[in-house]
Amino acid sequence: MRHPCLLFTCLLLAACTPLAVAPPAPASTEAASLPLAAPAKGEKLWPIDTRATLLTITVRRGGALARLGHDHVVASRTVTGWVAPDLKQADFQFRLDAMSVDEGVLRERAGLETTPSAEAIAGTRHNMLVRVLDAGRYPLVQIQARLQAGANAVDAAITLHGVTRQVVVPVRLAQSPDGRGLRASGAFVLKQSDFGIVPFAIMGGAMAVQDPMELAFDIVAGMATNAPGSAAVPAQ
Repeated sequence: MRHPCLLFTCLLLAACTPLAVAPPAPASTEAASLPLAAPAKGEKLWPIDTRATLLTITVRRGGALARLGHDHVVASRTVTGWVAPDLKQADFQFRLDAMSVDEGVLRERAGLETTPSAEAIAGTRHNMLVRVLDAGRYPLVQIQARLQAGANAVDAAITLHGVTRQVVVPVRLAQSPDGRGLRASGAFVLKQSDFGIVPFAIMGGAMAVQDPMELAFDIVAGMATNAPGSAAVPAQ
C-alpha cells in the first residue's frame, strides 16, 4: 500500500491514494457571490503583476500514522486579474493545472521536514487534478474581493470546483512610493469540506488528511510592467 501524500491545489487537495469527493454543492461555476461594480470608463485599473505574485497552499497529514505520509505545499505563479484601487476591489484567478508542487524553497519556507520522491510528487499532482478537483471541468480558482471600510481585511468570494464561499481575509496593504503600485499580503485558513471535498482517511482515521488548508498570498498590482514609469514591486 502506498503512503498517502497530502496536497491541496487554490484550493485544492490530493493524495497519492485517491480521495473521496462529495458531490459538488449546487452552486454556479461563475464567481459571483460578491457583485463587484464594473470599473467605469476612465476608472483607474491596475493589472496584477503575475511575475511578482505568489500564492501558496499547505496541507498537512494527520492521524496516528501520519509519520508515514508527507505534508505538501503547492503554489501558483500564474495569477491574473485586476485591482481597482479607487473602488477598493479586485478580481483575479489562477489555473489549477499550472500550479507547482513541492518546490524546494517553498517546502523549506513552510517548515516541511520530509522530502517526498519525484514519483510521489507526480502521483500527488495527477490525483489532485484528475481524481479530486476535476480540473478539466473546473480549471480555474476565481476570487473577488472588496476591502472592508476602516479594516485591514477584505470580504472575498472564492470559487473552487463549482462551489463559492464567502470569507473574511486579513490583509496587509503597502503602496509603492510613486503611488502607482500596490502590494497585498496575508495568510488564512480554509477547510476542504467547505468546498465539498471529503478529507482522505483510512484505518479508522489512523492515516488521514487534515481538513484545514493554510493559504498565503503576496499579490502585486500596478501599472503595466512594460510601461514607462512602471511601479512593479518584486516578490519577497
